[in-house]
Amino acid sequence: MTTHFILIRHGEPRYDEVTDKGYVGMGYEFGKLTENGIAQAESRAKDPLLQDSEIIISSPYTRALQTAAIISRQTGIKLVVEHDLHEWMPDTKFIYDYEVSGAFQEYFEAEGKRNVGHKFRWEAYDDLKKRVHLTLLKYKNYKRVIVVCHGIVMSSLTRFDDIIEHCGVREVDL
Repeated sequence: MTTHFILIRHGEPRYDEVTDKGYVGMGYEFGKLTENGIAQAESRAKDPLLQDSEIIISSPYTRALQTAAIISRQTGIKLVVEHDLHEWMPDTKFIYDYEVSGAFQEYFEAEGKRNVGHKFRWEAYDDLKKRVHLTLLKYKNYKRVIVVCHGIVMSSLTRFDDIIEHCGVREVDL
């Protein structure tokens, strides 16, 4: 059976509160949606494309989970959190002793392919693809699934350089 996955990137996030508190590394992921991000999610929830979906699965990160909760509330579709739909990891050891922007730049320039000469400990594109794909396979018993996650996670199912706007949609069949 083929399952139709409707991938939605989270709404526009804000990080002022977490940076004001001095959060770094994983603490940064507590950033919630802006008012505009909330409006984006509310608008996306009205999208006819979501009709007949059976379940919503979401990244555990605040911006994605808040987006998914808004969509779930407005559509009445059950929401489940999936750990492995989390954001791409700029530091697979969770040490964060370097600037994440440097890791992302190196990742992007290497097109996600790791080699021994890399300075940063980022998650390889193939590893990202594998964890996302394995997560989605758990939902193959459904016909239509909404997946709320992150742009770079979505690109693991489309193409490496796919730039996805906030609350943007991509569709894939597995």
